[in-house]
Amino acid sequence: MHIQPTQVAERKLGGIDFFLLWAGVAISLAEIWAGGFLAPMGFWLAFLAIILGHVIGNTLMALGGVIGSEHGIMSMVSVRPSFGIRGSNLVAILNIIQLVCWASIMLIIGGRAGAALGEPMGGLLASNSFWILCIGLGTLFWALATGKSIWKLMQASAVAGLVLVLLAMSWKTYQEVGRLVMPAQPESMPFMIGLDLVIVMPISWMPLVADYSRFAKKTTTAFWSTWWGYFIVSSWMYVLGLTATLVTGNTEPQIQMLQLMGRIGLVVPALLLVVFSTITSDFPDIYSATCSMMNISGKIGAKTMMWITGFVSILVALVFPMERYETFLFFIGAMFVPLFGVVLTDYFIIRKRKLDIEQIYRVGGEYWYSKGFNLVALLSWAAGFVTYETIEIFQIPVGASIPSMVVAGFSYYVVTDNPPA
Repeated sequence: MHIQPTQVAERKLGGIDFFLLWAGVAISLAEIWAGGFLAPMGFWLAFLAIILGHVIGNTLMALGGVIGSEHGIMSMVSVRPSFGIRGSNLVAILNIIQLVCWASIMLIIGGRAGAALGEPMGGLLASNSFWILCIGLGTLFWALATGKSIWKLMQASAVAGLVLVLLAMSWKTYQEVGRLVMPAQPESMPFMIGLDLVIVMPISWMPLVADYSRFAKKTTTAFWSTWWGYFIVSSWMYVLGLTATLVTGNTEPQIQMLQLMGRIGLVVPALLLVVFSTITSDFPDIYSATCSMMNISGKIGAKTMMWITGFVSILVALVFPMERYETFLFFIGAMFVPLFGVVLTDYFIIRKRKLDIEQIYRVGGEYWYSKGFNLVALLSWAAGFVTYETIEIFQIPVGASIPSMVVAGFSYYVVTDNPPA
């Protein structure tokens, strides 16, 4: 792994590779749980929020990947033209923190699910910590294999198997809990708040999508394969969690559904779902945390950083308070929605998709700005962050994602001088 642009000869990933990558990322117990948060909206209003939120969030995420596929650069390197070379380091630090937290959350959810399924057998199989450790080590192995031929085979096999298990789980769940089409319930969550809880999930992948799209053979193929792979499966996960929560009232619908599979004799497939869905959705966090660190400094080797990130994630998972999961989702939105409002405005509107790749690595060059920081970008980001937090704190029923992105992007656009062609 290196921070320089990915050479053309190294860009070997095609449409099916990106579809399977992002479909695997979306097969996640965390997404099922997040879907359950929308239950206070009633089925139909929540369903609309799921579809619309994924259309918005997926489009923004896939656009973030375009910068990587067109120039062969990592996500944090793609931030340099707008925030400055040193400014991108600030973003990278925040990204490492959120990636470690995400990896830990995935491990906690996987650990709880594994322990719930292993409870009848007792011993280590009923221990959260045992499953966190096992899944955490598996995730680390998956991240270390990223980009190798064996990884493509593992990813394709895992996603195919997981889809089959999910189909079985979905069928049995809907048979058990009732019909998919539920009557609407009285609204107790504003539509725009629910929309934010959907948008934030694909948006949370924006700070790392270019780490993978830089290996794309073709930008258009990578964009649409990323878009559809995540859209189809993530929407499915949200609806699954929403439905189970509406009917059962269970605050952890993924546990209820897995226990259902255990009761009908599908313990082994349920455990495979727990382990491999966590791994396929978790390994990008470890891999991209390493990419972000390399943007800051190349003194720590890539493999060493992966080992560090993997073990730190396991340790954090053992102590992280999961009751803060929903708050964490809103925090991710507040930090990264306006940030990429600036990045996308800079790249697509101001620079019209043109970058000087040599300057992007040069101290004192075009993207150095003021001692490595672009103060306009930082202030625009701050304006977007304040907008998001103000809407959230005062519970203004307009949603925070779109206003914060517009404020950040518009502020940046009106103050920034057009760069040289």
